[in-house]
Amino acid sequence: MLDYDTVMTWTFPDVRQSYSERDTILYALGLGFGHDPMDADALGFLLEDRLTAFPTMSVVLGGPGPWMTDPRTGIDWIRSLHGEQGIRIHRPLPSSGTVIGRNRVVDVIDKGEGRGALLMLERDVIDEATDELIATRTSTSFLRGDGGCGAPAKAQPVPHAVPDRAPDIRHEMTTRPEAALIYRLSGDWNPIHADPEKARKAGFDRPILHGLCTYGMIGRALVATVCGNDTARLKEFGGRFSAPAYPGETIRVDIWDEGDGAYGFEARVTDRDIVIFKNGLARIG
Repeated sequence: MLDYDTVMTWTFPDVRQSYSERDTILYALGLGFGHDPMDADALGFLLEDRLTAFPTMSVVLGGPGPWMTDPRTGIDWIRSLHGEQGIRIHRPLPSSGTVIGRNRVVDVIDKGEGRGALLMLERDVIDEATDELIATRTSTSFLRGDGGCGAPAKAQPVPHAVPDRAPDIRHEMTTRPEAALIYRLSGDWNPIHADPEKARKAGFDRPILHGLCTYGMIGRALVATVCGNDTARLKEFGGRFSAPAYPGETIRVDIWDEGDGAYGFEARVTDRDIVIFKNGLARIG
């Protein structure tokens, strides 16, 4: 069972991570850029003579590794799920360089015996060369086996509700069958995204797409539509994972203009007509 005091005071060492233009291009390929070789807008994320790092790349940099597997946390990490993901973008990520990841536990919410617990984390991604804050990554893990851990009782954050009307924008992207095999090269080596046998043991028909790949593709949809292909306009977005996508499926992002630069959104796999990311809210500059 999760040890509340230990987890809330967990000390993470700074994580120093260098990346190259090759890594930046590989990340963009993992999100499906280049699927259409005639898409000139995609080339800015793929060609070294004009390279821009796609802003969601910050979410894969500076991570603390599998710290929840440390027995001192008491966390039943095998039953943990990636529940929510968000990012606040403070300045562009250089196309190559070195960043410092500073991770921290923000909160633990005990949902009760048999109902699991929520673990909220934040990570600042800092440019080592300038000491400037590039992005703040937020995430919530749903710890299915840690309900009743004794964390102080408190209300859960209220998810953003998208408008109850037809979306203003619909944007579809087809994922490639090998998408997960490319995306894993950006740092997530979990075999359920590559090995059919391991995926079946985890309860899936076949390897699933990484949640952070889906998240990055939602970022693609936002940049292509409400940002007018200007990555600098994407300031913040996040929401809740609700189901996995499989490589090769088509992802549709439905977007609602809520005024003052706020856009609600959700992502759906059209092949199975299932929502895979919900309660989304983006802020565009």
